[in-house]
Amino acid sequence: MTDILNAFVLLANFVLIPGLAYGSQLALGALGVTMVYSVLRFSNFAHGELMSFGAMFCVLITWGLQSAGISIAPLPTALLALPAAILLTIALALITDKLVFSYYRHQRSETVTYLIVSVGVMFFIGGLIRFIIGPDDRVFADGERFLLKARTFKDATGLSEGLAIKTSQGVTIMLAFMVVAALFWFLNRTKTGKSMRAYSDNEDLALLSGINPERVVMITWMITGALAALAGTLYGLDKSYKPFTYLSLLLPIFASAIVGGVGSPVGAIAGGYVIAFSELLVTFAYKKVISYLTFEQVVPEGLVQLLSTDYKIAVSFVILLIVLLIKPTGLFSGKTI
Repeated sequence: MTDILNAFVLLANFVLIPGLAYGSQLALGALGVTMVYSVLRFSNFAHGELMSFGAMFCVLITWGLQSAGISIAPLPTALLALPAAILLTIALALITDKLVFSYYRHQRSETVTYLIVSVGVMFFIGGLIRFIIGPDDRVFADGERFLLKARTFKDATGLSEGLAIKTSQGVTIMLAFMVVAALFWFLNRTKTGKSMRAYSDNEDLALLSGINPERVVMITWMITGALAALAGTLYGLDKSYKPFTYLSLLLPIFASAIVGGVGSPVGAIAGGYVIAFSELLVTFAYKKVISYLTFEQVVPEGLVQLLSTDYKIAVSFVILLIVLLIKPTGLFSGKTI
């Protein structure tokens, strides 16, 4: 029985807890992509850099607070800086829409035009970020590093394996659930949320009903900017902030949105966790787990790893291809905002 518990703790330490944290980050990113697609009908390839922009300002403001001796230990000081970073990211999203996307919206341009324009916006924001903060890793996490330390867990349970939960992981999971619950309440219970859903379902009928399209678009970008700043900051707290990383996050984020069903917030959340756990399960080394569950004589010599962690990004691509081949509409097709 002890060996089974050790195997479970090992999986929880390296798959379950990290999967919940990473899945929450992907889900928040995919929700932002989904909001833009549902209301504005285009795939925003600049969303990864929007996440990076929010995280960058959270880093800069956090450094300012730290230098002034302001903190909320044992929690990260970044939580104090997050509201300001969210406001700045929302401002960037609104300015980008006003200067760029609104022109093509009024021209009723094709979706592919929006896609190309969003790529241009992506490169512009990426260049701006690197000009401001540079391309290097930036560590801004402080406070207590662990909510639960492996040694404490071992002493309390008497098991050989320890369970460690980082503060950034706990904060990510808790904030993600709170934000998702608030978003669903907003979309389903408020007049503004219902108008956004109506506009998403049928734009022409919504206009005839007296819904102001510009207001719907503005609120959509505000929600998208807030989600982007939150997701980018939580990812940076968990992994450290590096601008180039957010560009590579686009594939798992879009994979999450497509796997769940494009335009479905529920699907975006589910897709985020599917992608996160798939990446971790495929790249996890199972040798030690097998040694706990079987006889030592039958334990393989290798790591018993399906794929090296170097190929983790390929997992998102493969899952995306499989879903597009089997069910192109995604797991939650038809369940839009």
